[in-house]
Amino acid sequence: MKNKKIILGITGSIAAYKAAYLIRAFVKKDAEVQVVMTESAKEFITPLTLSTLSNKPVISQFFSNRDGTWNSHVDLGLWADAMLIAPATASTIGKMAHGIADNMLITTYLSCKAPVFVAPAMDLDMFAHPATQQNLERLRSFSNHLIEPAVGELASRLIGKGRMEEPDRIVRVIEDFFVSCDDLRKKKILITAGPTYEKIDPVRYIGNYSSGKMGFALAETCAQRGADVRLITGPVWLKTVHPAIRRTDVESADEMYETATATFPEMDAAILCAAVADYRPDQQVAEKLKRNEHETMSLTLVRNKDIAQALGEIKRPDQVLAGFALETNEGINHAKAKLMRKKLDMIILNSLKDEGAGFRSDTNKITIIGREGKIKKFPLKNKKEVAEDIVAELKTLINRI
Repeated sequence: MKNKKIILGITGSIAAYKAAYLIRAFVKKDAEVQVVMTESAKEFITPLTLSTLSNKPVISQFFSNRDGTWNSHVDLGLWADAMLIAPATASTIGKMAHGIADNMLITTYLSCKAPVFVAPAMDLDMFAHPATQQNLERLRSFSNHLIEPAVGELASRLIGKGRMEEPDRIVRVIEDFFVSCDDLRKKKILITAGPTYEKIDPVRYIGNYSSGKMGFALAETCAQRGADVRLITGPVWLKTVHPAIRRTDVESADEMYETATATFPEMDAAILCAAVADYRPDQQVAEKLKRNEHETMSLTLVRNKDIAQALGEIKRPDQVLAGFALETNEGINHAKAKLMRKKLDMIILNSLKDEGAGFRSDTNKITIIGREGKIKKFPLKNKKEVAEDIVAELKTLINRI
């Protein structure tokens, strides 16, 4: 944390008193803290207290009341190494999720180039409300880091989830982030994502329901941790954010195979997350097929090349190869067999029988299996958090080489 520049955003919650402890903890670790607070936050803790602890004037308005100096949210966004909003009320979370820039804090958030951490604080029913949960999910989709509130006694005297996490824990999360954000530096990682489309005619294809969300989350996570990422993706509507991601768009399994096999020899590791079609039509008709009087129509399918097996065959001892297995029954047994058959170093299993997992969902529930037989099961999480779990395991394997 030494010399790290932290924007601490404070909103109108009773938990605002914890901001004093946050500032002291950051300063003790030699970080530089700039407080940006909403007007309602001043009802709970004074700017003088925060300014004294941070040794910087607190910012709450676009213009300083003392001398009329303009406080540039753009400059703040460029200055910071991280932004933490703690406590984050339901109102502020809603504004962040929808870009309602009506105060200095939100404009700073929208201008911030650094990672953003959000520590919600509110009553249990407000936190559980679908509107709040949708807004939090939207923030996660923007690659913000959510620090989940704790379960405990709330200001309402009710017991439940909504209590802002304790300052020491919040500081540890951010400190761990800075430690991990360079742990894949100089590593080259290949990631495949999305579906493949196998053409029948100019307007029809064989495909699947993969959205690409899991693969893109993996790409962003690896890039955030310092890796040079090569992303090969089938047809999806998703956009990449991190500049360290080099993206190649393909359509068919053959195109993905050719690109992956050509790229892999230069890589330190690969995560094969794409849902590649196992078969394709043996012929692609040049003109649109017309409906006729027959009740049925037959297609002859031929097997596509197996990307995972091909990379497993050419994998060097200094490379790590991870694959996915989406199963509907006997998942562990099928995944273990695939792991060995395709010479993978680890395999990530998920099941369509698990609610909230699989295609199109924003969440996933995985089990990671290693070559030595070690099995690690994880609860249902959003795909950003799942990506962090997978990359942590990948890093462990890379470090062993």
